Amino acid sequence: MSTQPSITIHQTFLPHTDPEASLAFYRDALGFEVQLDVGQGTMRWITVGPAGQDTSIVLTPPGADPGVTEAERQTVAEMMAKGTYAAVILGTHDLDATFERVQASGAEVMQEPVDQPYGFRDCAFRDPAGNTVRIKQL
Repeated sequence: MSTQPSITIHQTFLPHTDPEASLAFYRDALGFEVQLDVGQGTMRWITVGPAGQDTSIVLTPPGADPGVTEAERQTVAEMMAKGTYAAVILGTHDLDATFERVQASGAEVMQEPVDQPYGFRDCAFRDPAGNTVRIKQL
């Protein structure tokens, strides 16, 4: 029996550039609950997550940390625009239905559902800030 403490993933952070568009994607298209919404305008921190689970995504203004330089903010903005800054992988028991629902919301499709050579089936979207959101079949 292991004496290691059990560790779970509680939160992860993704940047957003438009809080209302991000809410429409994560709340309306993916069906996540809004757990917390703090701030105003583009300086909002919005916590979303699946109902009944103790995991969440905190959508944050990029570069809001006072320790981030202007050059670093520019680099983050450039990477977000290319979709290379951040990603998250989600799971669902019905990939095809989930894909259809998210696609119908108008989200940008990066990849339709496909069997991957590394052992699972998934699809991919870009969220309104350019983050890659992959969804795999559980």
